[in-house]
Amino acid sequence: MTDLRGSAPAHHAAASEEGLDAHLVVERGTFRLDVALRVAPGEVVALLGPNGAGKTTALRALAGLTPLTGGRLRLDGTALERTPPESRPVGVVFQDYLLFPHLSALDNVAFGPRCRGASKAAARATAAEWLDRLGLAAHAGSRPRRLSGGQAQRVAVARALATRPRLLLLDEPLAALDARTRLEVRAQLRRHLAEFEAVAVLVTHDPLDAMVLADRLVVVEDGRVVQEGVPSDIARHPRTDYIAQLVGLNLYRGEAQGHVVRLGAGPSVTTTEALSGPVFVAFPPSSVTLYRDRPTGVSARNLWRCEVVGVETHGDRIRADLTGELPLVADLTTVGAAELELHPGATVWATVKATQTHAYPV
Repeated sequence: MTDLRGSAPAHHAAASEEGLDAHLVVERGTFRLDVALRVAPGEVVALLGPNGAGKTTALRALAGLTPLTGGRLRLDGTALERTPPESRPVGVVFQDYLLFPHLSALDNVAFGPRCRGASKAAARATAAEWLDRLGLAAHAGSRPRRLSGGQAQRVAVARALATRPRLLLLDEPLAALDARTRLEVRAQLRRHLAEFEAVAVLVTHDPLDAMVLADRLVVVEDGRVVQEGVPSDIARHPRTDYIAQLVGLNLYRGEAQGHVVRLGAGPSVTTTEALSGPVFVAFPPSSVTLYRDRPTGVSARNLWRCEVVGVETHGDRIRADLTGELPLVADLTTVGAAELELHPGATVWATVKATQTHAYPV
């Protein structure tokens, strides 16, 4: 999987006092968020994680909507811990847009500059410029109920950018859109984020949104950062089951001795890499070949007896969930699944070539 945004722009190498330097500590009952974030001007960072991981709490803490119980929050060298939300140089794009229903698109976008002290004429001129940049000039007089979902979301983006924020927060910005509109708005948002010179933090549960829009991913589970890096590195080297499922890999942890990785008390996996000590080993579901009978004369070094737990459609493929000697998922064509007569409880043999596995140190 490649980094779809390309290399980071040169202005990312900003002075250390510029950009976002945050250590977000929020305690709520039994839940504790403890996340450190450093983001350079011009960089887009995506917070990824399962439901309840703390992504939205982190975003609300950055916006000032949830107070910190510890840590720090500095933006361009200025401490913001005690700054009220309305006084922070922060723009927010919400999942549900939250446009004012009684105002036109133009006045929705002009609202922010007006709150920052701009005259009505100046605020409207700024709003008109942003609507034009987002291809919405023809809808300036429309109220939100007359806009499509994609148009409303672009108005929300324009409203956030019109105040020239030093920190742009995007909370699941594409989640409410249908698939076709999502593709269009994602492409437009990617272009505008690439031009954005301040800090942008995106919260999403969609790996494609994160891979396309972000320079760097920060994966949060149970209130902690479990992995961070550029999208291509995260995709190639997942370190938790959640991340492996997110990028579509079978992931295991074991002890390597040369080309063989022993998975605890279970079976072993033969790999092309020769390593020693604790490692992760991963392979995609598409690399798994299934047989109803134990195969003979195959070149695959890895062979396990498994039982089908479930079968479901996965895109244009059929995904089989297997348990047994090695729990794994396998992707097959519709024809292949029919020929194997897969059903829950069926016994199959799974093979994976060593060349299709990838092992890396823990």
